[in-house]
Amino acid sequence: MGRLAHDTHGVVKRPHLVAAGITPKQIRTRLDKRLLLVEHPGVYRLGHRAPSIEATYLAAVWACGDGALLCGRADGYLLGLLRGAPPPPEVIAPTMRRVVGVITHRYRRLHPTEAMRWRNVPVTSVARTLVDLAAVLSVDELARACHEAGVRHGTTPGEVEAVLSRRPSVPGAAKLREILRGDARVSLSRLESGFHDFLRAEGLPLPKTNRLASGDRVDCRWPDYRLTAELDSYRYYNSRYSWEGDRRRERKPERAETSSDGSPGQMCSKISATCGLSFGNC
Repeated sequence: MGRLAHDTHGVVKRPHLVAAGITPKQIRTRLDKRLLLVEHPGVYRLGHRAPSIEATYLAAVWACGDGALLCGRADGYLLGLLRGAPPPPEVIAPTMRRVVGVITHRYRRLHPTEAMRWRNVPVTSVARTLVDLAAVLSVDELARACHEAGVRHGTTPGEVEAVLSRRPSVPGAAKLREILRGDARVSLSRLESGFHDFLRAEGLPLPKTNRLASGDRVDCRWPDYRLTAELDSYRYYNSRYSWEGDRRRERKPERAETSSDGSPGQMCSKISATCGLSFGNC
């Protein structure tokens, strides 16, 4: 049994056991001895394997039958798009199932590009997951999820737009499009939120955030003053390469715009000078 469940987080299905030559009587014996633990009807976890969120999610997917995929908040958490405590399993399947402890949905059609495996769990694709999350997340939460999708998975706005083109009236579609096109004022981090509070306190104009400039997305931009600012926090970069890429991106607008980085005080001084405003205590 250990070999059967080696790549499936210690989770096995009854048909797998039977196909491996384990009889129904032997399955019952293993259940009695707690060598097998019931996760859902016909889905078991090996008793000696510690429980994991991957095992919980995979068991829920298998309990919902063929073609089932982890979706929604649970999928967003597994993919690293959402933080916090693990959400309960949420599964989408071609036939509606009622499974205790699992939020279930039914799909009529699913484009082949909208299904994938992550950590050996069948899930909806990153782009499809963002479209589903648009209905339940706030603008800032959804923007952070889009940011993580790009950093962790290389997901592009075009990939998300392709899913939206197949589901144009899905709840949250307009909100997601605003984020993808840079039309929503969002703050991806506490650093950005703190910087905005700092600007308000000093009576300085607020920027448009995470907007396109010279073909790339910048943290803060004042288009009327042709000024951009980048806010650096290694917490939001998954590698040195990513950070260096943003530094190269930041230097591009300098040919057409004034660019600023550094401490909040240094940036505010440049912002006030560029905007022709008096600046207080920075």
